[in-house]
Amino acid sequence: MSRRGTSVSSSEQRRQEVRTRYGEIASSGGCCSAGSGGSSCCGSAADASAGTGTCNAIELGYSTEELARLPEGANLGLGCGNPTAAARLRRGQVVLDLGSGAGIDCFLAAKKVGSEGRVIGVDMTPEMIAKARENARSGRYANVSFRLGELEHLPVADDSVDVVISNCVVNLVPEKAPVYREAFRVLRPGGRLAISDVVATRPISAGDRADPSRWASCSSGALHAGALRSLLRRAGFRDVRLDLKVPESAAESLRGPASLGVVAAEIHAVKPGG
Repeated sequence: MSRRGTSVSSSEQRRQEVRTRYGEIASSGGCCSAGSGGSSCCGSAADASAGTGTCNAIELGYSTEELARLPEGANLGLGCGNPTAAARLRRGQVVLDLGSGAGIDCFLAAKKVGSEGRVIGVDMTPEMIAKARENARSGRYANVSFRLGELEHLPVADDSVDVVISNCVVNLVPEKAPVYREAFRVLRPGGRLAISDVVATRPISAGDRADPSRWASCSSGALHAGALRSLLRRAGFRDVRLDLKVPESAAESLRGPASLGVVAAEIHAVKPGG
């Protein structure tokens, strides 16, 4: 088999592993449901202590007031930050959430942009889309819609979005460059990228990257900060900024043999113009 054929096969296997895993999470009620035992879905125990994959949304920067307003089942415990806080959203804006899951960040963004604004969630997992749409109906979110699609091929028009957000999802995509090119395409000139994701603080071995379980648990798909900055700049973004979130309590576990040295981060960038 050619190198190209091998790459495509590997990417599709990873994509299918992620789709299956998160379809099961949507059907089961999430990482923090009674049946999960409070365990982390998105990250190993070692990496969870570094700020990824925790079920405690308060630790990720959500307020109790925000969480109390959400439809039941919107918080599946999958994130590694609070992109709606980092994005500094304003009324009237159009927001796109990459990998929107059950809709937690879409619903929080909807409150910030108001009835004059609009929020679009895109996810490749049919079970997640169904769950998010039901949550939107139950919560009466008229300014939120959800679309089935892959992040490398966004079902969104050119230059139509003010802010792109995402929460611990881009690391799961086999090829990141097309995701950032698509984010750049759909943003209006002057639009902003403000996402929460995980970043590698040291090299990740080929064996760990090939492990489908580690990849699907938001760990071995993480890029090093330098590689991530380079991808964003090649996509056309400027003012690229990465803010790593490494609690002091995580320092020792990050050096441990079970850890890949993956930490949560806020990633910001701007599309020139506007």
